[in-house]
Amino acid sequence: MTASTIPTTMSVPHFVGKGHIGVIQKPVGAPGSGQLLLQVKANALCGSERGQFANGSTVTPGHETAGIVVAAGPGTHTPIGTPGVVFLMDYCGDCRSCRLGFTNQCLNKRGDMGFNKDGGYGAFETVSEHIFFPVDDDIPLADATMLLDVMGTSAHAIKRGLQIRADVESVLITGSGPVGLGMLAMTKLLLGMATPVLISDIVPYRLALAERLGGVPIDLRNQNLIDGARAAGFETVDMAIDTSGKTVARQAALDLLGKRGALVCVGHGEEVHLTVSSMLIAPERAVLGSEYFCFNELPASLALLRTHRQYLGQIITHRYPVSDIQHAFELFFAGSTGKVVIEQ
Repeated sequence: MTASTIPTTMSVPHFVGKGHIGVIQKPVGAPGSGQLLLQVKANALCGSERGQFANGSTVTPGHETAGIVVAAGPGTHTPIGTPGVVFLMDYCGDCRSCRLGFTNQCLNKRGDMGFNKDGGYGAFETVSEHIFFPVDDDIPLADATMLLDVMGTSAHAIKRGLQIRADVESVLITGSGPVGLGMLAMTKLLLGMATPVLISDIVPYRLALAERLGGVPIDLRNQNLIDGARAAGFETVDMAIDTSGKTVARQAALDLLGKRGALVCVGHGEEVHLTVSSMLIAPERAVLGSEYFCFNELPASLALLRTHRQYLGQIITHRYPVSDIQHAFELFFAGSTGKVVIEQ
């Protein structure tokens, strides 16, 4: 695509609310200083968009974007035609957190793509160059979306837990949605395929997919988490990662956590209740949060994607054109999918 063939307007999905997605026209912006214009090729659906699907959105959602640079503003260095993915957070690059590499904890964040800035469900997206990460030409851009929430968020959470306990020999994941499946796959890749990973849910489709990825599924329709772990031969686990955001899941995970264990909370939502002396101090356990990931973690994820793309690719179970985005969201929130990707 050349500058002369870039349209001036585009049709974009409009999240009206009450589970309805319409279509509206928006201008295709010219990139300003330090900005790139991407032609979006793929954007993965995320559970965090449930609120936008239910309540509507004034911006175009989509924060797991992969696309190709078609125009570049002044002061940029990325060649036209470069494929890549978009980091969610438009971090400042200058604050204390950013200088140390903690771009997910920027103190002067300019926005979140797809939440308060137009995201990737439109045909074009304007982004700051420093949040664009180039990928290899031979990696399909639908697969490249896994570098973001599936791989990036997961690897960051696992590494957070390893800071507390380096000798992890067993892991529990609560929730086998796309992030939970990503946690399972990345645990296997980072800690070794032989590492036992228990993973719980109530959706048979996702539990079956988790088992194909090498997890030990616990079907919460038939048993509680503790009984399911014991039936699999585990009285305790070294690390638990909650992707569900549910209090009941976090409490059960804490009950299964062994001495020196770490509970990493990834899913936003409900609370966790602690009796500090018996649950934290005496067994030297830790409860910590993990938010997205740092931009500088993307190269390591790209190396893993290149080596293990066939294995990781099992997490993407459905692909739809943008014209079917309504159906895609309905199916996704019904639960019987892995990762769902909109392709353009």
